[in-house]
Amino acid sequence: MMQIRNALAPMAAAALVLGLAACSKEPAEPAAQETGTALPQPAPSSAAATGPAVMPTAIPGALQGRWGLVDADCTSTRGDAKGLLTISGDTLTFYESVAKLATIRSGSPSSFDGEFAFTGEGQSWNLDVALTSPDGGKTLIRKDTGPDAMPGPLTYTKCP
Repeated sequence: MMQIRNALAPMAAAALVLGLAACSKEPAEPAAQETGTALPQPAPSSAAATGPAVMPTAIPGALQGRWGLVDADCTSTRGDAKGLLTISGDTLTFYESVAKLATIRSGSPSSFDGEFAFTGEGQSWNLDVALTSPDGGKTLIRKDTGPDAMPGPLTYTKCP
């Protein structure tokens, strides 16, 4: 008789859990004792672990400085460095134009995307400019988008 009671006790407990689950408005999760194994817990997402992305307030320091399309852009003393790009926290300065940061779209320590208001040679225009440095600040890739954008990206080298 004792053996029958011991054999029926786990089944009675399972029936009680299932009966209570049937009365509940929420679907019941299988109990760990029913299968003998614990249910796997979902891993926290990387976004939750790192928190929300922080929007930059300026062009990242790693992208600032003097950049040349060719070596001579960095060394010219005659003012004819047509491929020289100088980047500060909110300005892109070219040979014959200047672009002021208007709207920040996204950014990280090695990339930045924003809308810039350009002026130069008596004209004004707006472009979205994406800046990235894939190698820790040795090169800079600039990609413009918008009606007046140059086709394709431009690759600059950091001036010494």
